[in-house]
Amino acid sequence: MPALDKLLAELLRLGGSDLHLTVGLPPRGRVSGDLQPLAPDVLTAETLEPLLQEICPEPRWAHFREHCDLDFAYEVPGLARFRCNYLHNHWGMAAVLRQIPSRILSFEQLALPEALKKLCNLRSGLVLVTGPTGSGKSTTLAAMIDHINATQTRHIITLEDPVEFVHPCRRSVIVHREVGDHTQSFAAGLRSAMRSDPDLILLGEMRELETIKLALNAASMGILVFGTLHTNSAPKTVDRIINAFPSEEQNQVRVLLAGCLAGIVSQLLCKKQGGGRVAVHEILLQHEALPNVIRSGRISDIRSIIESGAADGMCGMDSMLMHHLDAGTINAHEAYMKALDKKLFDSRLAAPPTPVLAEAAAS
Repeated sequence: MPALDKLLAELLRLGGSDLHLTVGLPPRGRVSGDLQPLAPDVLTAETLEPLLQEICPEPRWAHFREHCDLDFAYEVPGLARFRCNYLHNHWGMAAVLRQIPSRILSFEQLALPEALKKLCNLRSGLVLVTGPTGSGKSTTLAAMIDHINATQTRHIITLEDPVEFVHPCRRSVIVHREVGDHTQSFAAGLRSAMRSDPDLILLGEMRELETIKLALNAASMGILVFGTLHTNSAPKTVDRIINAFPSEEQNQVRVLLAGCLAGIVSQLLCKKQGGGRVAVHEILLQHEALPNVIRSGRISDIRSIIESGAADGMCGMDSMLMHHLDAGTINAHEAYMKALDKKLFDSRLAAPPTPVLAEAAAS
C-alpha cells in the first residue's frame, strides 16, 4: 500500500474532502469546510517527494518535474478516487488531493432543486453550473448526467482534466475523454466531439477563450452543452463570458449568448448547524425576456428575471440563504458571509436565535 493511502483513508474516516500537503506543515484535511491536521509529523522536501512520486505514473511525474504543475486522477481500490493537483510553491513541492465520491449521488440524495431536471430535459443550448472551487459543481453535474443516463437515450461526451465521475452506460452511451491522455486540450477535444454526433457535451472547465467560443458555437448548432465557471451568480456568469472576449467582439458574443443560453445554476456550500455542509443554489432558466436583456447589455436586469420566475423554479442566492437561515440549517454569520447583498442579513447577525436554532442548541 502506498504510504499516501493511509492519509487518504484517515481523511475519509473524518468525512473530509481534500488532503493538503506542503513542505513545512503537517498533512491537513478539509473537514466540514475547515482545515485540520491529519498527522503530527511536519512534511519536509525529503519526505514529501517520495509520497507524491509513489502514486504518480512515470510519464506524468516527468511532466510534473518539467512543468511544475500536474493534474491527474488516482484511485485507492475499494476506497475512493481522487483528483490530484501537484504544484510547486515558495517552499517546494505541494499537492492537494480532492475526493471524488465512488458513488454517484442522485437528485434526491443531494436534495437538488427539481428545476434542474428541466435543464436535463433540454435538447440544445448552453447550461452552466458555476461556483467557487470546492462548491460541489462536479457532484451536481454528475447527478444531472446520471439522471439523463437513467431516463433518456443520448450520446454523451465528457471532456475533463482529469476524468472524475465514471458513468456506466445505461440508457445513454457515455464517452469519457481526459485532457492530456485522450486529447491535447479542451478546445481540441471539443472540436472532435462536435464531429462525433453528440447529443450532450460536458466540459469540465471553460477557462480559455477558444474553449468558450467553441462551446457557444456548439450550443448554437443544436447541441446541449454543460459547462462550469468559477462565478457565484447568474449576472456575474454572463458578464464573465462576455468580458472574456476582446471589446470589438463583445456585441457579437452577446447576440450568440442570447440565442443559446439555456440556464445557469450557481452553487455555494455553506456550513450546517451541527456539522457538515449544505448546497445553496441560484437558478436562472430560459425566459422570454432573457435574450433581449443579454443582447442589450442590461445584465443587472437578470436579477429581476430570477425574482419574477419563482413559479417556474428560478431562485436567487440571497433568498435561498434566507430560507436556510429561517429553517435553522445555517447560522446568521454563515448566511452573511455568503450573501451577495449583505445588508439583507445585517439585522439577523445581532438578532436572537430562531426557535429552531434555540432548540438545537438546547439539545
